[in-house]
Amino acid sequence: METLIDLLQWPAMLTTLIAAWLVGSQTRRKRNWGFCCFILSNILWVVWGWHDAAYALITLQLGLFLLNLRGHRKNGGSAEAG
Repeated sequence: METLIDLLQWPAMLTTLIAAWLVGSQTRRKRNWGFCCFILSNILWVVWGWHDAAYALITLQLGLFLLNLRGHRKNGGSAEAG
């Protein structure tokens, strides 16, 4: 189980990169998907950080989670929106 948790940082990193790419899009739909991916990456990083007792990382991810919720809401809030 420990090896699986250690490997979690790789999908978390990949999800973060995909999210950044999508948030940089000119279309609202892709930006909303980007914010959703960022939220998923925040969750993955918190799980990995909890396992490694990386409390500064967890705090950062909680703050970024709130900012991503705000961005999602300000961008229209629905991944299906135009």
